[in-house]
Amino acid sequence: MLADKLWIATACAIFYASSLTGVHALNNGVARLPVLGYNTWNAYQCNIDEDLMLTTAKLMKSLGLQDVGYNYVNIDDCYAEKNRSMSGDIIEDKVRFKSGMKKLNEQIHALGFKTGIYSDSGWFTCAGYPGSFQNELRDAKTFQDWGFDYLKYDNCAIPYDSIIRQGIVGKYQRMADAIAQLAAMTKKPPMIFSLCEWGWSQVWLWGATLGQSWRTTGDIAPKWDSLAAIINFNSFITQATDFYGRNDLDMLQLGNGGLTYEEAKSHFTAWALMKSPLLIGTNLSAITPDILGILKNKEILAINQDDVIGKSISPFRWGINPDWTSNSTHPAQFWSGPSKFGTVFMLLNTLDEPATMSFNLTESPWIRAGRQYSVRDLWTHTDNGTAIRNFTAHDVPPHGVVAPLLKDAGGEPDGLFPACSVWWQCTDKNGTRVGG
Repeated sequence: MLADKLWIATACAIFYASSLTGVHALNNGVARLPVLGYNTWNAYQCNIDEDLMLTTAKLMKSLGLQDVGYNYVNIDDCYAEKNRSMSGDIIEDKVRFKSGMKKLNEQIHALGFKTGIYSDSGWFTCAGYPGSFQNELRDAKTFQDWGFDYLKYDNCAIPYDSIIRQGIVGKYQRMADAIAQLAAMTKKPPMIFSLCEWGWSQVWLWGATLGQSWRTTGDIAPKWDSLAAIINFNSFITQATDFYGRNDLDMLQLGNGGLTYEEAKSHFTAWALMKSPLLIGTNLSAITPDILGILKNKEILAINQDDVIGKSISPFRWGINPDWTSNSTHPAQFWSGPSKFGTVFMLLNTLDEPATMSFNLTESPWIRAGRQYSVRDLWTHTDNGTAIRNFTAHDVPPHGVVAPLLKDAGGEPDGLFPACSVWWQCTDKNGTRVGG
């Protein structure tokens, strides 16, 4: 009985907290759906130049990544000279980007891609290059003149309180206003604005009013503990994600070592079904066929890019403890959400050993009682019969994932006993409790 009360209290607290995040997103005509593409930082950090960017774009095309929707090629930190020009403008590195950003963008755009750039809301970027504080409109115009479509905006080198006289929202509002002002001046679409604030100031509550995505945690690392902590944290704020604005779980760390194949599948599944932007951070010249196959899973990508329903999947059962409370090493294992294709589930085995994972279908709020559901496996790409009342996945690998898609297939067969799948809560209209 105590466990039941704890579960109910936890669930109510989670529902209340998540409902607070239902703020209206900034609909300025860009990034209605999550961005798919590439970012340089995880694979290369500061070791970037124009040849690498152009080679990466060509590889995305030849590997078929562009064909399945990855259409952004984004430069992260370290592309600039350490000092601004005499007139105050950011200058691209004269050696590594000797042809100029404008020409590089023209070449990448000619391949059919869009492009992204990086800056910071403080005095300097995290790697010590010029930040955009007090130069927001100037820098936004520079980035637009260079031809960029997307801006990742970081959170290093914060000015003294006596200078900034802003909270964290105001610090990011400055660039949001500059992007909007520039769009009004030039009559061009605004750049996509991606806030890299790390979630320290509950960015999921206010980020949607400024940009199209917002980082909710610190940097990702290519190891299971990092993935588990990010998934756990974001499991409580899924309601912040919808069209035009979404929780950003950080870049995809597939293929950078440290993850097993099953962990890489779980990583990609969680990020995609939670509707995070999907920015590859892998050295594409060394990518393996297995990792490429994960990144090109069209059925998973279709859920991420659903143009009818923009919501993330959410947990319907937390943790592995008897009262379903969670911890950062064992996040929620049972998730579901609506999509235009049907109800999508994610069963995440957070244990270090294989597990059989089973649930009652109506534990998901998106499933109707008294119905049967066809089952599509989004990883094996097979139709796996019909689920009636329950679903079981056997021998899910350690840190592995199962992603079934359930679609209504009509009423369940007559004569099933008991009369309710959740029999211990079921009562006849005359007051008689239905037995199991």
